[in-house]
Amino acid sequence: MELTVIDLSPYLEIAGKSAGDSIDPQYRGLCSEVSRSLRETGALLVKDPRCSAEDNDRFIDMMERYFERPGEFKRLQERRHLHYQVGVTPEGVEVPRSLVDKEMQEKLKAIPKEFQPSTPKGPDPKWRYMWRVGPRPSKTRFQELNSEPVIPEGFPEWQDTMDSWGCKMISAIEAVAEMAAIGFGLPKDSFTSLMKQGPHLLAPTGSDLQRYGQVGTVFAGYHYDLNFLTIHGRSRFPGLNIWLRNGQKVEVKVPVGCLLIQTGKQVEWLTAGDCIAGMHEVVVTGRTVDAIKLATEQNRSLWRVSSTLFAHIASDAVLKPLGHFAGSPLAARYPPMCAGEFVEQELAVINLKGNKTEP
Repeated sequence: MELTVIDLSPYLEIAGKSAGDSIDPQYRGLCSEVSRSLRETGALLVKDPRCSAEDNDRFIDMMERYFERPGEFKRLQERRHLHYQVGVTPEGVEVPRSLVDKEMQEKLKAIPKEFQPSTPKGPDPKWRYMWRVGPRPSKTRFQELNSEPVIPEGFPEWQDTMDSWGCKMISAIEAVAEMAAIGFGLPKDSFTSLMKQGPHLLAPTGSDLQRYGQVGTVFAGYHYDLNFLTIHGRSRFPGLNIWLRNGQKVEVKVPVGCLLIQTGKQVEWLTAGDCIAGMHEVVVTGRTVDAIKLATEQNRSLWRVSSTLFAHIASDAVLKPLGHFAGSPLAARYPPMCAGEFVEQELAVINLKGNKTEP
């Protein structure tokens, strides 16, 4: 099946003109389509006129040059004592949740064989770079989740490129969050008001296909994202699989000029499980190998870069079912919790929390 593609242009045109939650009925249908897709598939493809294919290419070009640098250079940007929430996370650090979560392992046994995820052999063999996007609170209980950015030497365009692409993708997320809120029967700003000064992270991954380009190699083991919504630009190499709410496994194909949005655990919390965190993995497939051959012929980089951004609820905000979702029979599964505490708990499970006493 093909994922729903939503053009944000009509909503963006009327969103600036409409007061409060008043919105033309014809656009309510578009908002309902957004919430339906997020609920049923955990994913959505969007076209945002503010985020061009050229913007995505500029970003990926720079990240390819960075990831091609030697490992010892990249490790200079490692900040283990800050939970790897800024700077670089080397390959072999991120542990797929499916390897450590017993409850998830039990659920995996119930998945039909044709929809089973690939089995990782250990930690993910991918690098990741964390760059904070947007303003942070001056006072917060979660300072390490709101740390200063790390800029590698030799990349004078780094800050401008990261900030520009990151802010554009946050703008797209905010529009989708407003539309989803309307579609879920909530006030338009229900989600976006909680996102203000959140620890949003532009977090591109780099996977070395020259070294790990064999079919079946798992770059990101079966997992969900712990944040609110995740957004990606189109990668130059395919390999992302997602699982729909009905358990079906789908290989994602992102059209040129589109952005992919996926649901994270925080949106599940806020909707009392009406919209669940989407499961996904990144694996080398036959289509990846075809793209590797073409890139080799064209003398292009063999690093698979994902232009991923994690949009978060603000660290000091409280996660709890919103509006009518508070009356859901499942609401008790989602007790009120500070978003920052929730993030720290999740990071500890997937091995990113590190030891605060280490240098």
